[in-house]
Amino acid sequence: MKYSTSLPINAAPDRIWSVLTDVERWPEWTPTVTTLQRLDQGEFAVGSKVRIKQPQLRVAVWEVTQLRRNESFTWVAHAPGVTTKAGHALSVPATGAPVEVTLALDQRGPLAGPVGLFTSSLTRRYMETELRSLKARCESGV
Repeated sequence: MKYSTSLPINAAPDRIWSVLTDVERWPEWTPTVTTLQRLDQGEFAVGSKVRIKQPQLRVAVWEVTQLRRNESFTWVAHAPGVTTKAGHALSVPATGAPVEVTLALDQRGPLAGPVGLFTSSLTRRYMETELRSLKARCESGV
């Protein structure tokens, strides 16, 4: 299963990046994350691990595998038969236009098909909610 969604956000790129990478605060601004715990300390970087509980989903540990500061990060979670890769990317226009933020998800493995069929509508709803919640948080100045 592959899915992506994008939304323009009227905030400075560094503001969006700051909110997006301050993962411990995600439960404050998105209803799709019940609890989130960093499993390491220090700067959010490649190798950082996070335990996330989301409504209707099992607890998952995500590890950052790629990070380009102020541009994007990708993290991966493993479950029996399925590897899920999620990307978070900012596209900064040359002009004063809003920053386009894209969330992407790719599930692979022998059980990815059945899992995708079972969770696809929930996944889409969560990704769209997370993006709208990120927009609200960044544009509010909180």
